[in-house]
Amino acid sequence: MTTSSMSNGVGSSLHYTNPEITPDPQNPVYDGQVNLKYGIGPLPQELQNKKIFFFDIDNCLYERSTKIHDMMQVKIHEYFKANLKLSDEDAHKLHISYYTTYGLALEGLVRNHQVDALEYNSQVDDSLDLKSVLSYNPKLRQTLLDIKQNQDYDLFWLITNAYKTHALRVVSFLGLGDLFDGLTFCDYAQSPIICKPMDQFFFNTLKNVNIDYNDKQVMQKQSFVDDSEINVKAAHRLGFGLVIHYIEIDSDYEKIKSKSDFKEYYGNGDNSDKSKIQIIRSILELNKI
Repeated sequence: MTTSSMSNGVGSSLHYTNPEITPDPQNPVYDGQVNLKYGIGPLPQELQNKKIFFFDIDNCLYERSTKIHDMMQVKIHEYFKANLKLSDEDAHKLHISYYTTYGLALEGLVRNHQVDALEYNSQVDDSLDLKSVLSYNPKLRQTLLDIKQNQDYDLFWLITNAYKTHALRVVSFLGLGDLFDGLTFCDYAQSPIICKPMDQFFFNTLKNVNIDYNDKQVMQKQSFVDDSEINVKAAHRLGFGLVIHYIEIDSDYEKIKSKSDFKEYYGNGDNSDKSKIQIIRSILELNKI
């Protein structure tokens, strides 16, 4: 990964400059900068129990058609093969097993094989050629601005299972670096690694942004969007007031609709019941919910 300019302390702002981006004088918002007013938190006490929109990043703020997911799967597969000395078949099976069990393949590697998580990050996420597939997205930017201006949110907060370096790169390439107030990432330096959809990850995030997650009325003000079925189901179960599942791929949509618990979580699937998980098929529909 190329070196970046980044500075932050707990509770202070976080500033990141992506050296892979050449600022465009014709488009001042696409400058490679990410400026998070509250960094990684915690929020000051005076911002307790505010209305916050929590955004997943990967396969959510960009489309799966970018193939970043596929690029990442190749890197993960190569890591399993090379570092665990596995065949293609065994590497694939173990990768899927760890993802299904822990929500993050890396967590299985750390728990069961004591790999260096930050070294893994440098060989996988941070080595992705994001510049070749991500670019400024003015339509998404306008969608997020519409929500900011018309839906009365106090804060926009990023929440990801990736490490912070990957998260900041993605947001900078999309030209969204001035729209978010803070970031909760999966801290690969911790052991065990805590990630979505674990309850503890959500509790840690909510505590960090001064949300009383035991107060049902406060939780009803919170919104969350993610492309992962297990993540949105966890958020719904924990009482987030608005939970949005971004399902881009038709086959994924049909698979979810066929599940026995579909009505329990999604109602009729037409977004008419606002107490259920809402479904969007494009991230640009976000301001219509």
